[in-house]
Amino acid sequence: FLLLFPASAAFWWFFEYLNRFAQNWFYVGVDFGPWAYFWYATLPFSTVLPAVLGLRDWLLSARWLQQRFDNLRPFRIPFPRILATLTLTLSAAGLAAIGIWPNILFPLLWVAPLLIIISLQALMGERHILSGPAAGSWSAAVAAAMAAVICGVFWEMWNFFSLAKWQYSIPYVDRYHIFEMPLLGYAGYFPFGLQCAAVGHL
Repeated sequence: FLLLFPASAAFWWFFEYLNRFAQNWFYVGVDFGPWAYFWYATLPFSTVLPAVLGLRDWLLSARWLQQRFDNLRPFRIPFPRILATLTLTLSAAGLAAIGIWPNILFPLLWVAPLLIIISLQALMGERHILSGPAAGSWSAAVAAAMAAVICGVFWEMWNFFSLAKWQYSIPYVDRYHIFEMPLLGYAGYFPFGLQCAAVGHL
C-alpha cells in the first residue's frame, strides 16, 4: 500500500506531461519556484492511487455490487492478438498525435494509456482489467470506475474553494460546470478509474 504513494506521484506526473500538449487544465494561484512547485505538486499527486484504489476495495466489500455485476454473460473477443496489436498501434499513434491535433484528440489522453496497458498485457498473455468482464464478472471494473468518479467529485469540490487551484479549458464541452469541471468532463473519470486499477495491479 505504501508503494502506491510514489507510484501515484509518477503516474500523475505522466498526465501532467501529456497535458503540456493537450492544455486541458492549467493552474492559477501557484506562485512557487520550480522546486517548490515540484514538491507541492508531488505531495497531492501521490494520493491519487491510494484514494481511488482504497475506495475501490471498500466498494467491492458491498455485497450488492457483486450480486448486481457478477455472473453476467461472458463474451469472447475474436482474434485477441490481432485486436491487441491493432489497438496498441492505434492508441500509441493517437497518444503521439495529441501534440499535433490537441483540440480533436484530447479524449485519448484518458483512454489511450489504458488501452496501451491492456494491449501489452493481452499480447503477453497476462490478465488485465477487461479479463473479468470478458468472463462475465464486472464488479471489479465497475467498482474502479465508481471509485474514480466519487473521488473526482470530492477533488473538484475541494479544488473549487482552494486558493491554488486548477481550471479547465476543454474544447467543445466547456459548459454546464459542476465546480470547475464541465459536466461531460466527469465522463473521463470512468476510464481513469480503470487506469488506476490497471496501474495498481502492475
